[in-house]
Amino acid sequence: MGQIGKINIIGLHHISLSVTNLDKCKHFYGHVLGLKEIKRPNFNFNGAWYQLGDQQLHLIVHPDSNTLRKKEHVDTKDGHLAIRVANYDEAVKHLKEHNVPFMENHGSKSGFVQVFCLDPSNNLIELNIESEKEYY
Repeated sequence: MGQIGKINIIGLHHISLSVTNLDKCKHFYGHVLGLKEIKRPNFNFNGAWYQLGDQQLHLIVHPDSNTLRKKEHVDTKDGHLAIRVANYDEAVKHLKEHNVPFMENHGSKSGFVQVFCLDPSNNLIELNIESEKEYY
């Protein structure tokens, strides 16, 4: 990745998300999104780890984390986890099959075709493909 200042950054290791209901979130990330759960150290708090390409996703149970995220709609300006998918239509179909509400965003200035959804703890998740050209 290159050196920034005096820190030689070599890559992103993991993303951590606070969750309030581990069972529901494990179902969402493991079964709906299909991420592989990996071994996690025996911390003094609950959570789960998943392999996400060369990186990891760490879920950390924090019962109070949802107090600022009590909503039923998607706000794409919220902090979020963005996951690149191989086939956008298949991803949308899969979310529909699992009754996951989502919002599609075509024509984004980013150049990505995006679908946004909330996990069971209201963390914002973005699924996208490389470019608008790949979608059409």
